[in-house]
Amino acid sequence: MKTLTGKVYLVGAGPGDPDLLTVKASALLRCADIVLYDDLVPPPVIALANSRAIVLNVGKRCGAKRITQGEINGLMIDSARRGLNVIRLKSGDPAIFGRLGEELEALEAASVPFEVVPGVTAGLAAAASLRRPLTDRRKSSRILIVSGHQARENERGGKNDWSALIREDLTLVVYMPGHEFGSLARELLEAGLPPETPGVIVSRVTSSEEQHHWTTLDRLSKAPRLESPTILLMGRSLERPGRQIRAGNIENTHEGFGKTSALDSIDPELSAQVNATAERSNTP
Repeated sequence: MKTLTGKVYLVGAGPGDPDLLTVKASALLRCADIVLYDDLVPPPVIALANSRAIVLNVGKRCGAKRITQGEINGLMIDSARRGLNVIRLKSGDPAIFGRLGEELEALEAASVPFEVVPGVTAGLAAAASLRRPLTDRRKSSRILIVSGHQARENERGGKNDWSALIREDLTLVVYMPGHEFGSLARELLEAGLPPETPGVIVSRVTSSEEQHHWTTLDRLSKAPRLESPTILLMGRSLERPGRQIRAGNIENTHEGFGKTSALDSIDPELSAQVNATAERSNTP
């Protein structure tokens, strides 16, 4: 009897907005036989799955577990050995705090074919929503990504050695930061990060309920509680020319831009082509 072998696809579902799902992820969902999805994957993304597919929530969130990691591994392996195409759907990107390593090891040990399909991770989506870069060659050349569990390690008796990591040209991205920022703020200040370092807490990024709270490091401990899931960004790359962070808001102090077209001085012919295209586009 011939043995059937399917394939497991470990797919990033992106930060929540279905429009940010990759073309490949969307196509795989439409062809899926079984979808194993995490809690943070929203219903509009799950709804893209093949109508005949078996769809199971295998999420683990805030300590609550419907299913163990070992059972998830077993489901993937057993389903693939039955000849099914398995979509292991993870919020954001599967390689960022998505237990990807554990699942890859299980699939490799079982000799089950698999493929990793990247997705837009929450940190990148948050920066895009804020219209800010995570790096800036003039002031921020490094990114440090940590989970809130690691950032709050001192609450369990340990202490993070931030001094070995923190520099002024760093952008810090904290996933799952929780709601109490006092300890983290103290440790970052002790490590030498300037108190005026800008930061922002983003709640439910890319959803219709998205919220932002702008702050600085010295005010971080007083940040209000926002709805989960949240992500914290801190660093000089968040600075906006002509704007100042005050009391949790951004005050717009920019005077505006001039009206001279840059294209006119760079390439007059190209400028004329752009103008003609704009006129056609704006003609009813």
